[in-house]
Amino acid sequence: MGHRAERLAGLIKEELGKLLQTEIKDPRIGFASITKVKVSRDGSHAKVYVSVFGDKSQQESTMEGLESAKGFIRAELGKRIRNRHTPEIQFVADTSLEEGARIFSLLDEISSEWGEKQE
Repeated sequence: MGHRAERLAGLIKEELGKLLQTEIKDPRIGFASITKVKVSRDGSHAKVYVSVFGDKSQQESTMEGLESAKGFIRAELGKRIRNRHTPEIQFVADTSLEEGARIFSLLDEISSEWGEKQE
């Protein structure tokens, strides 16, 4: 990503965070946070990574709610970021926190097995 795309990504992340807290009223959208935004070089597309607190069904319903609100979100972003073109938004579930927890769990399991073998 170039400097302009990085700046746009940061701005989109900030504004989407505000929108999630104040403007979007869809009951399907649970506790979610924007973890990362990647903008294409030309600024026409933005990939928005969303971390959702909750089980699999809550994650799915939140992603469905965000997809449903995509037009409204894009229009609001257009008003707020004052860019020539508002990028097309693609929401992606960010499972990196879950992956990290799973890896820590595996490491703990290996560590305890190793400790038992040492005794």
